[in-house]
Amino acid sequence: MEQVRMGIIGIGNMGSSHAGTINAGKIPGMRLTAVADRREGRRNWAKEKLEGEVAVFEEGRELIDSGLCDAVLIATPHYQHPELSVYALEHGLHVLCEKPAGVYTKQVKEMNEAAQRSDKVFAIMFNQRTNCLYRKMHELIESGELGAVKRVNWIITDWYRTQAYYDSGSWRATWNGEGGGVLLNQCPHNLDLLQWLCGMPSKVRAFCHEGKWHDIEVEDDVTAYLEYPNGATGVFVTTTADAPGTNRLEVTLEMGKLICENGKLMLHRLAENERTFCKTSKEGFGMPECHVEEVETDGRNEQHQGVMKAFAERILHGTPLIAEGTEGIRGLTLSNAMHLSSWLDKTVELPFDEELFLEELNKRRAASRQKEDKDIVFDTEGSY
Repeated sequence: MEQVRMGIIGIGNMGSSHAGTINAGKIPGMRLTAVADRREGRRNWAKEKLEGEVAVFEEGRELIDSGLCDAVLIATPHYQHPELSVYALEHGLHVLCEKPAGVYTKQVKEMNEAAQRSDKVFAIMFNQRTNCLYRKMHELIESGELGAVKRVNWIITDWYRTQAYYDSGSWRATWNGEGGGVLLNQCPHNLDLLQWLCGMPSKVRAFCHEGKWHDIEVEDDVTAYLEYPNGATGVFVTTTADAPGTNRLEVTLEMGKLICENGKLMLHRLAENERTFCKTSKEGFGMPECHVEEVETDGRNEQHQGVMKAFAERILHGTPLIAEGTEGIRGLTLSNAMHLSSWLDKTVELPFDEELFLEELNKRRAASRQKEDKDIVFDTEGSY
C-alpha cells in the first residue's frame, strides 16, 4: 500500500476541517476518497467543495461497506463513536476516532475489545499530545528526575462558547444527543493530558453546574477535587463561560514545580528533595533552594495534522501513533466519575459502578429536550 484511502464519517465542524486538510494533500501517504453525513446540506457542501474523486454517502456504514476506503476518521456525535468504530474494525478498516472515545465507559470497553480482536490500527484524536509543552512535561515527569507528583492544579477556562454555538446543532449540549457538556466536548483533551501526565486518581469529588451560564441542559461549569493512590491531590476547574479565560497547569513534585501557561513551560527546580528537606532541616521556616528556568522544547505542535500523519505512517510503516485508540477510555473514566459524583452528591471511587452511571445517564436522556437542527457549521481554526 502506497497511500491510505481515507473516509470521513461526519463532516460537521471538525470533520469538514479534516476533510479539507486531507483533500489539500497536507497529510503525506493519505488520500481522501469518501465522506458521509446524514445532513443533506453537508453532503451538498462536500460535492461542491471537495476536489478530486470523493464519494459522498448518507450513512457511515454505507461508506465502510463501499470498498473505497482503507481507513475511516469518525467525527460524528459522541454516542456513535464506539458503534461506528466497532463496525469499521470488524469490516477490516483502520480507525481514527475523534474525541471523546464515547459517552460512557461500558460502551467504550466494548469498542476496545473489538480493537484488540482486530489486526487493524486504532487511534484517537488526542491532538494536544503533539504540543511541545505537554510533551516536555510528560518527558520530565516520566523520567523521575523531579520525583513523585504531589499536587496538580489545572484551571482551564479558555473554552469560551456563545449561545449561538450551543444552538447550532440539534444534538449539541443535550444529554441524549451529546451526552454531556464541557467535560465531554471541550475537555477530553485536558482530561487525557491530566491522566497522561499524572496518572489516574483513585477518588473524585466534583460539582458540575448544568446550564449555569447558557440555555443548555448539560454542564458548563465544573470544579473537581482528585485524590491519587500515592497521596497526591488535584483540582480541575473548567467552564465555557469565562471571558477572558485561563489555561494554567501546575504540577508540583518532590523536586520542584512545573507551570505551563501563556505558551511557556517554567520549572521551579529544588536543590534537594522537599520530603528529605522537610524531615532533616533544623530551620522551622527554612525552604529548599530553588532555581527558576524556562524549559526549552523542540517547538513542534502539529495538532490534528500530526495525529493524522502518525496514523498514516503507522498503517504504512508500523511507526508509533500519537495516541492508541484504547487509551481514550482513561479520560472518559475521569469525566464519567465527575458526572456521577455530582449527580450523587458524593465522592466516587475509581473504578466506579458503570451500571449505576448508565442508569443515571439514561434518566437524563429520557428527559432530554428536542432541539431544532439549524445545520450550522463553524470554522474551528484556533478553537483548540
